[in-house]
Amino acid sequence: MRVSVDTSPSHGRTASIADFLNKLQAASQGAIVPRLFDSGQLFADRDVIKALVLGQVEMAAPGTWLVSAYVPEADLAQLPLFYGQPIETTHRAIDGIPGDLVNRQVSQTLRVTIPGRWIDLGFSNWYSSRRPLRRLADLRGLKIRNSGGFAQAWRARFFGAVPTTTAWPDVPLALSQGTFDALQSTDESCASAKLWDAGLHFGLIDHQSMGDYIPMIGGAFWATLTPALKVLVTDLWTANIATYRANLATAQVRAAQELKQHGVRLETVAAGELAEQRKRMLGEQDKVAREMRISPDMLARINTAVEATD
Repeated sequence: MRVSVDTSPSHGRTASIADFLNKLQAASQGAIVPRLFDSGQLFADRDVIKALVLGQVEMAAPGTWLVSAYVPEADLAQLPLFYGQPIETTHRAIDGIPGDLVNRQVSQTLRVTIPGRWIDLGFSNWYSSRRPLRRLADLRGLKIRNSGGFAQAWRARFFGAVPTTTAWPDVPLALSQGTFDALQSTDESCASAKLWDAGLHFGLIDHQSMGDYIPMIGGAFWATLTPALKVLVTDLWTANIATYRANLATAQVRAAQELKQHGVRLETVAAGELAEQRKRMLGEQDKVAREMRISPDMLARINTAVEATD
């Protein structure tokens, strides 16, 4: 069972997947023998979905922003109404009916099995190599890297920046060479990649969206498992996903401290400013949803889920 991620061994997603695979091998008594390839050894995440469909790997956990190339509604947490909102707001959507509908679409479109709830990456923020970031207006004119999908680029343009997409394994070198001025990422991703060595100096924390990874098991491999092993896989994932999410949340806090220890200056956008910007963004939400190819029905379901939080 070949499993591919493009994050480093210390990254929270890699650690979560590694823990799951160790438990799976033990619980299956060796009937399933996983081998984890991290740091993009086999595939960058931008290529891993195709590899999964072609049977070149048996499991992956690509980000929703990449899954959206195949199932646009997978990137639902990038919608403006989630900007600056607490994590519970996103969970209401991805763990509820909207998330279930996305899982069904992904399973049918890619012929994969999703063993359970998604892995939280954490909140995305802004990080800069040269220009100090003290307020959102400081983003204007910067060339800002994102990981893909429509919404991240839209958000950069919303604040007057110029978006560009770069695969994560290429980020440290590109940042050090000045290919882009700043990036949209998380504290954990920046710290695990030691981006301070690549020239990262500033961060602006606005919790612009919650990133998530969708666990997927290739259909051909899934078909080889006995009914008992299939139950084992899904039960193990269900039993551990809350721990993985909690670990990632803790890792984000720890990563912020590590960034500060390495001289990265982090400024936090005030709650009132977040609410004001979210209100501005909501004026464009219907347009953004259309561009993201999120159906009116799905948008209504998402709004209902979020309203349950409020």
